[in-house]
Amino acid sequence: MKKAILLLITILTFTSCQKSKVISKIVGTDWLLGKWENKSTDGNLLENWTKLNDSVYDGQSYFIKGKDTLHNEHIQLVQKGEELFYISNIKGQNNDKPVTFIKKDTIAKQLIFENPKNNYPKKISYNPFSNDVLIIEISGIQQGKPSFDTYTLKKTK
Repeated sequence: MKKAILLLITILTFTSCQKSKVISKIVGTDWLLGKWENKSTDGNLLENWTKLNDSVYDGQSYFIKGKDTLHNEHIQLVQKGEELFYISNIKGQNNDKPVTFIKKDTIAKQLIFENPKNNYPKKISYNPFSNDVLIIEISGIQQGKPSFDTYTLKKTK
């Protein structure tokens, strides 16, 4: 009986430690939460990230020029098992179906997501430059040529 109880405690301890390890992949990205903005002569790029629960962050990205919204994207950062996914749904693209990118191993707090089957982007990188500055890099193939864009956003809230 004592061996059975000890075995049960060991299994429960191991299971709870494993669950914490899985959740920590998304929890370590709390720096992304909040409102981010890049104002330029071309227009305003806005991203807003909120925490839905311990395994899902919800994001909205807009590019607005004057009164026109030129880009409208719904994004989710989703923890599934041991993997972290970036799921992008851009209105008017890909038949309004989401495109999924998987997180690659990275250094420090930088988030790098890749989908080699997608033309543009193939790679999306979020790099916190400081507590209130975020650098987003997007790369892939556009019109048969390599393309690379960088956006620097400032945290507003």
